[in-house]
Amino acid sequence: MIDHNWHRGHRILEVRPLGPLTEDDFQSLEAQVDPVISERGPLTGLLVDAQNFAGWESFAALVSHCRFVRDHHKHIRRIAVVSDLPLLGYMPRLVDHFVSAEVRPFSSVDYQPALAWLAEAG
Repeated sequence: MIDHNWHRGHRILEVRPLGPLTEDDFQSLEAQVDPVISERGPLTGLLVDAQNFAGWESFAALVSHCRFVRDHHKHIRRIAVVSDLPLLGYMPRLVDHFVSAEVRPFSSVDYQPALAWLAEAG
């Protein structure tokens, strides 16, 4: 399941994976995100709270995740990844080749600075 929360008048989306991700998770998230993007335009930011990231339930779920990223990355200006997992600290360098958004890692104690960075004009 992916829990989500909107900040700053639906300009910043926070997502929090709760358990292994499934295909249905991305369909549900898409149903929440697409109407907002259609009505209001691109998102200022996406905050990924990956503290409890447990991977994907299946290869099909990973493919659904990749499709979601492919279809939405151009509609997001910045992505903040909040996690203390060392591997996720390297994520910005890995995903820079695949997304147009600026991506930055933050530790769990820097949740508020991550949210503030997403809200900055730029």
